[in-house]
Amino acid sequence: MQKTIRIAAALAAFAPGLALADSSTWNIDTAHTRVGFSVKHLVITDVKGEFGKTTGKASIDDKDLSKATVEASIEVASIDTREPKRDGHLKSGDFLEVDKCPNITFKSTKVTPGAEGALKVEGNLTIRCVTKPVTLDGELTKEVADPWGHTRRGFSATTKINRRDFNVSFGNAADVSPVVGNEVRIDIQAELVKEQPAAK
Repeated sequence: MQKTIRIAAALAAFAPGLALADSSTWNIDTAHTRVGFSVKHLVITDVKGEFGKTTGKASIDDKDLSKATVEASIEVASIDTREPKRDGHLKSGDFLEVDKCPNITFKSTKVTPGAEGALKVEGNLTIRCVTKPVTLDGELTKEVADPWGHTRRGFSATTKINRRDFNVSFGNAADVSPVVGNEVRIDIQAELVKEQPAAK
């Protein structure tokens, strides 16, 4: 009886480690990741742009995707709308105020798996040093091996935000034809690389 109790206690002690073994860490591959956005100009056309530098990581348990977590950071200075003057204006205090708030960040708080890799990822989005909850409608692909011995997978997601919720308040909200629309559509295409175990 005492021996059985000792074995049970030993298994309980190792249980947290065994649970963690099911999770793997994935790093965002900046070179193959794109965070794009679009917003209306004068209510008639979409102006599109993207951020070129995104870093972060995810923890994924394929047996239970609800345990997944993700954190990401975007360099505001990497914004690109194919018009340098407009990019400079977007970095200014009228919009993203890059000098005071150099990064846009996201940290997940809840993941709800759906069918065939679909995910709803709830989390806290920080833009211009203001944090608000958002929900990403996403999809996680299966693992693939690349020619260089790494394991990769893709994550895509979309969401919509109101820029004024984050104090990006350039322009008059009451204008019938505002220069810049309030709704911003966000499209994420991220490539993740599985972290290799540290060499012993």
